[in-house]
Amino acid sequence: MIVEQEKKIAYLGPEASFTYIATKGLFPDNQLMPMTTIPECIDAVVEGKVEYAVVPLENALEGIVPLTIDYLFHEVNLYVVAEILEKIQQHLMVNKSQVHNWQHVEEIYSHPHALAQCHKYLFYRFSGIPLRQISSTSAAAKLVAESPERCIAAIGNASSAEKYGLEIVEKNIHDFHFNHTRFFVLSRHNTRLPVEKAEVNPKTTIMFTLPSDESGTLHQVLSVLAWRKLNLSKIESRPLKTGLGHYFFIADVLADENDVMMKGAFEELNSIGVTVKSLGTYYTHLTPEG
Repeated sequence: MIVEQEKKIAYLGPEASFTYIATKGLFPDNQLMPMTTIPECIDAVVEGKVEYAVVPLENALEGIVPLTIDYLFHEVNLYVVAEILEKIQQHLMVNKSQVHNWQHVEEIYSHPHALAQCHKYLFYRFSGIPLRQISSTSAAAKLVAESPERCIAAIGNASSAEKYGLEIVEKNIHDFHFNHTRFFVLSRHNTRLPVEKAEVNPKTTIMFTLPSDESGTLHQVLSVLAWRKLNLSKIESRPLKTGLGHYFFIADVLADENDVMMKGAFEELNSIGVTVKSLGTYYTHLTPEG
């Protein structure tokens, strides 16, 4: 839990979404401002309308959220001041007026990732039932709540069921029970959120591009980090949007960007023509199960 108070925090809404749960867990005493899109969240920080923005970065099953990564690389200059790790639990919920008839639902609504996370359950339990994609799990719950006359269902978290007065008829319908989502907390300033516990390990996210006319540079990048014993917990490529075969890379390094070894790595990478941008060093915060 964060000690700071009276700050405006943008998050990918609406209220009761998974991003809301993550944001509320980290900023329980601040003014939370729901946004309809990831760029809108990020731009709110850039324009100074809010102090921080909380946006989804990666899901253990579905992979990264490309829009978040691409926007941070191509459009803005922001820093990561914290990351939130949230366990994802999906439930099937219906309007209370349809509880007696829920096994005969005509349509099921949810965010595309949530539908994918429950693929096996939906295939075996509701094969042939139309699956409707919607902007968030919370929006799906809201739609079901506003349609008492329709025998439809939503997939989402317990918070959305409680907020919109729905009945959870099947709990934990996700296919894999180790599913988590990472969220970035973004700021205009390269700082770190205060933490209550001192026994935390720093992580630094970097983005880099390779020289276009040299071979083996990615191997060199990894070697620069390896001989310094700088461990990577993740590395992934994304299109540069300049042509086929052109990519930038994002990597998580389990070290503080101010460490001597990290500073040396940045200098050596620059010397071999690699353009490196650090998004900052931060710590991981866990949220209650949602």
